Amino acid sequence: MSSLSRDDVANLARLARIEMSEAELISLSSEFTVILDAVARVQEVAGADVEPTSHPLPLRNVFRPDVVIPSLTSGEALSGAPAQEESRFRVPQILGEE
Repeated sequence: MSSLSRDDVANLARLARIEMSEAELISLSSEFTVILDAVARVQEVAGADVEPTSHPLPLRNVFRPDVVIPSLTSGEALSGAPAQEESRFRVPQILGEE
């Protein structure tokens, strides 16, 4: 069973530059004990034959074939644009000239 004393928590709070009351120090020391016990239980379960993972289920990417299909021409796409320039949509400038 791992635990942190009130003085350990006070030292951590001092290093983190967090002011804590006496009641908070005592409360956190018992909360840290619960957390450390939970971590210790997880470490007991994970053995050398268990591979570390970032997700509980295997991840795989779903790909589709990259097939060219008919789409709008440049003129058709720009036909509803309020402003266009050099076969492109013209939009108001939002950034400065820096």
